[in-house]
Amino acid sequence: MADDVDTRFIAKLQEIADHYQGLMDRLGEASVASDPVKSVEVAREMGRLKRLVEPFAEFRKVEQELEGARDLGSDATQDAELRELALAEAGELEGQYSCHLEGLKAALVTNEDAAISSILVEIRAGTGGDEAALFARDLYEMYLRYCEKKRFKVEVLDQSGSDMGGLKEVIINVKGEGVYLSLGYEGGGHRVQRVPETEAQGRIHTSAATVAVMPEPEEINLDINWDKDVEEFVSRAGGPGGQNVNKVSSAIRLVHRDSGITVSMRDEKSQHKNRAKARRVMLTRLYELRRGEQQQARDSVRKTMIGSGDRSQRVRTYNFPQNRCTDHRIGMTLHYLERIMQGELDELVGALQTHDREQRLKSL
Repeated sequence: MADDVDTRFIAKLQEIADHYQGLMDRLGEASVASDPVKSVEVAREMGRLKRLVEPFAEFRKVEQELEGARDLGSDATQDAELRELALAEAGELEGQYSCHLEGLKAALVTNEDAAISSILVEIRAGTGGDEAALFARDLYEMYLRYCEKKRFKVEVLDQSGSDMGGLKEVIINVKGEGVYLSLGYEGGGHRVQRVPETEAQGRIHTSAATVAVMPEPEEINLDINWDKDVEEFVSRAGGPGGQNVNKVSSAIRLVHRDSGITVSMRDEKSQHKNRAKARRVMLTRLYELRRGEQQQARDSVRKTMIGSGDRSQRVRTYNFPQNRCTDHRIGMTLHYLERIMQGELDELVGALQTHDREQRLKSL
């Protein structure tokens, strides 16, 4: 019924199901039930595996029904009409079996990403001056509209505006089920081709913005000493904001000594709130750095086929005169740019997900 590859794959899923059952047993143990930290840890791991275990149980049910129908259909001692009905049922079950199996393969290779329900998205203006800042604002608004359609929760952590109403940079936190699966492919360099508002002669200019997408796990276990490992600078926040901006030192800049990672936060009037936000972003960036180091082998296929999310890598071009959007990683071009800028990203995201999933399955 299954070839060698599928047999190994099913065995892997059975190991996961057995591990899940073991976690259920642990949850009932007195030593775990009486320890809130341990019980939460076990429950969290069970929640991560549940996305695989439940559909695998359905697959096993179909598998048993298929075996039963085939056995009955090949049993010469049974009535001919009954055997014929059993074989017809087996034909239907074979389709369900294949469908369940392919679904499980896709679920296995994306399960880790699917478990991430909170991310940080950083958008920064690149080359192009004021036009690049306007494009960064357009990307930010595009993602806001997309998140609204997907019913994701968005929190603006920090933003810095330009003189013409654009955005030099903006950092947002996005939460929701499957949020990393939806926005995880947006990292990289985004390029725009259009006639800027300031262009009197109607010439097309090319500008750029960069996007970084980083998972924000529920719990980041990093050994960091904020006094020794991180250097903190306090200053007055720049830009509009009245007397508070001019007189109160509320802006925070953190520099991680070992990695050189720098975070600046000025969005809040309160120094304490800016510090808390800056530390949150710092932890996420450090986590992403460690995550990349630890999972380099696992991510190699995705980085090759879909892109690493590195800001220097051009991932997409938005050409306004031709009303087209091209994703260079999969060679896909869509000719409804206006709708895409309104947050209609489902076709693009779906194609990236499908391509990524196919490449990951090849590496199993």
